[in-house]
Amino acid sequence: MAKDKLSERQSEILNFIRTFQHESGYPPTIRQIGESVGISSTSVVNYNLNKLEKGGYLTRDLKVSRGLRLAHGPDALGGLGDVLRIPLVGRIFASAPVPVPGAATSFAPDEAIEITRSLVKDPENLFALQVRGDSMIDAMVNDGDIVVMRRQEQARNGEMVAVWLNEREETTLKHFFLENGRVRLQPANPTMGPIYADPANVRVQGKVVLVLRQMK
Repeated sequence: MAKDKLSERQSEILNFIRTFQHESGYPPTIRQIGESVGISSTSVVNYNLNKLEKGGYLTRDLKVSRGLRLAHGPDALGGLGDVLRIPLVGRIFASAPVPVPGAATSFAPDEAIEITRSLVKDPENLFALQVRGDSMIDAMVNDGDIVVMRRQEQARNGEMVAVWLNEREETTLKHFFLENGRVRLQPANPTMGPIYADPANVRVQGKVVLVLRQMK
């Protein structure tokens, strides 16, 4: 069956998706697609994506963040075995710790992201968080990025971890160091100082294993 003829704009969108996925290993967001081809309206991007889907060039899962999948070609996600679906469970603050009583609950529990399985060595015990703040910019983690975490309760010096501070009921994303009987939570931003805490008041929730960058 012949595919529908593409408009110039739709060809640009398809080429951007193919290039982005080839370089990153995961699909772009609707906003990234719009910025790449000069479309400010997400509804116009959606219209063109629907046309591409109808024409058989890609498939979409509207319930999943970055839920685009090329239908054909070397950058297509060939089968479900190639795709890893990771729950996007909330936000993590890469800034001064911000109160988030109980746990991060900013996203619906069934929201998720999809990445190619080859991006992570071990697919077990993974979850994703969206970053807020700029304390980790020198570690190439910017506001709006998504970090994929592996659940763990211990951390080695230098690892980037999500930490819950029990006494303050606050959460933060920092480099972890245990020094002289206290924890140093070190930002990767020269304008910000470290946070010091008693190990009894620090609960490691997970270690960053992958950063999905929001392209500007």
